[in-house]
Amino acid sequence: MGQPHFIVFANEKGGTGKSTTAVHTAVALAAMGHRVAALDLDTRQRTMTRYLENRDATMRRLDKALPQARYAVLGDGEPLADAIAAISSDADVIVIDTPGRDDAMAREAILMADTLVTPMNDSFVDLDLIGQVHPENFKVTKPSFYAELIWNSRTQRAKATGKSVDWVVLRNRLQHIESHNLRRVGAALDELARRVGFRVIPGLGERVIYRELFPKGLTLLDFEQLGEVGISHITARQELREMVSGLGIPGAEPEQKVA
Repeated sequence: MGQPHFIVFANEKGGTGKSTTAVHTAVALAAMGHRVAALDLDTRQRTMTRYLENRDATMRRLDKALPQARYAVLGDGEPLADAIAAISSDADVIVIDTPGRDDAMAREAILMADTLVTPMNDSFVDLDLIGQVHPENFKVTKPSFYAELIWNSRTQRAKATGKSVDWVVLRNRLQHIESHNLRRVGAALDELARRVGFRVIPGLGERVIYRELFPKGLTLLDFEQLGEVGISHITARQELREMVSGLGIPGAEPEQKVA
């Protein structure tokens, strides 16, 4: 087997939907037939771990198998390489969820990424993580420290391995109504994408369903377990499909979308 594809979810800001997006990505890829390992580097909140533990509990309660990733949380003082080796013996995709803060392990994980995903809410508050804008015309004035960190990490990895890193900025909680803010944030992101070198794709919308799914560990792919579903659920599931397709993971092309 070749080397697994590393997907690293990283953002120094909290509250961007990072862990929710990471879990849905891991489960969606598992549903496609990938052997997925998920490693949680946030040893304090452990949101991804708790989500997948809840999923295991639901499977036991229903006595029903659901697509699932093998998962673990990084142990105190455990080397990152050892933690990855412990869960990835036959994995072809490894999903890593990093803390919402500057963290040494997160920086180490970023250096391993084949696909680096930075979720952000659709606001100038979150955009400031990547680049600063002029207060009057909203034009980009300069990339941020975080953008420079990612640039240096990608350069370092390319020199060491000869592999490029696909940096994807994920616009979570997109507004469903066109607004000046939506256009301005989008224009600033497009300008930064050209200067810094990332792709921008839509992520998951602002929907109550995502918060309701956590206690049972379910995702929008688990329609049979969700019970009655409405148009909003179907729309949200399509958002998820498009997001996973947009990540460009090998073996997750549009024609292989989850049914």
